[in-house]
Amino acid sequence: MLTAGQIAGMVGAHVTGNPAYEIRGVCSFDDAGPGDLTFAVDQGYLSRLEETRAGVVLVPEGFSPEPGCETTLLLSPNPKLSFFKVVEHLFPRDEAGEGIHPTAIIGSGTDIGKGACIGANVVIGRDAVIGARVRIMAGVFVGDHCRIGDGCEIKPNVSLMEKSRLGKGVIIHSNAVIGSDGFGFTRDADGHAKLIHTGFVDIGDNAEIGACTTIDRGTLGVTRIGCGVKTDNQVHIAHNVKIGDNTLVVAQVGIAGSTTIGANVIIAGKAGVSGHLTVGDGAIVGPYAGVSKDVPPNEIVSGIPHMPHKTWLKVANIISRLPGMRTKLLSLEKRLKALESKNTE
Repeated sequence: MLTAGQIAGMVGAHVTGNPAYEIRGVCSFDDAGPGDLTFAVDQGYLSRLEETRAGVVLVPEGFSPEPGCETTLLLSPNPKLSFFKVVEHLFPRDEAGEGIHPTAIIGSGTDIGKGACIGANVVIGRDAVIGARVRIMAGVFVGDHCRIGDGCEIKPNVSLMEKSRLGKGVIIHSNAVIGSDGFGFTRDADGHAKLIHTGFVDIGDNAEIGACTTIDRGTLGVTRIGCGVKTDNQVHIAHNVKIGDNTLVVAQVGIAGSTTIGANVIIAGKAGVSGHLTVGDGAIVGPYAGVSKDVPPNEIVSGIPHMPHKTWLKVANIISRLPGMRTKLLSLEKRLKALESKNTE
């Protein structure tokens, strides 16, 4: 239980209303009750403050409620971040403890750091290095010669194939596969001969890899994921891709081999990026986009094939009207031919 005043002190907010109002939990804007804290950031929620039943609401600094608003408000520079700081306070992370479960299998020459927790049915290969305070949950496979930095958390059933490297504080969610072979084949007399992949995956500090994501090893060199990169679930990153620091890759994105993605890029859901391209720093690739050539830094692109976002908005607006435009065009052609025939008589 926390009062509005206590929450304001925790997150650096200013109270408008009753600082002694007590909350017992947190909830979404539409589902919150009188004992809950929630937050409102964009105008769509701020304009509906009178609809929420929440007892306390975090809102942006400078927001002015309608006269007669009885809800206690906390004015914060970053309401969403402040809200989740309170969530973290109310729901602290379980301490994993340390030690190796008796069902775990550890290969020869592997070094496990102080405070690491190795769960049930984990398999770790030979000559791996597991850092301090690493948490490896049930059913994880870690291949030979892997390197896992301090403070990493690897969720159940992840596969880290041989030579994969994780920096410090990396989180990998369930069923991700790091270091799988890329889609590498060449034609021969019998069809398609497999190319042996001898490279590896290198993931930087504080990256987070979503569930069921696959990141392929380099064919000969490295597939590199920068520091602070966050991927959503079901992302595919092919062999020898390079992704710069603090880039966001949203669900079901596919990035083909040997492409370079810059720093601070956003690739929205279900976009596809072809191979051997460069997407510059700070670029934004819209949802469902098909990137078929290089994207300059700080460019916003959308559509298939990709084009400047503003152009795509015009194109998308025209597409639904094409059948009617075609009908009109055919009618005009018919009338024009009739006029031409009449003039030649």
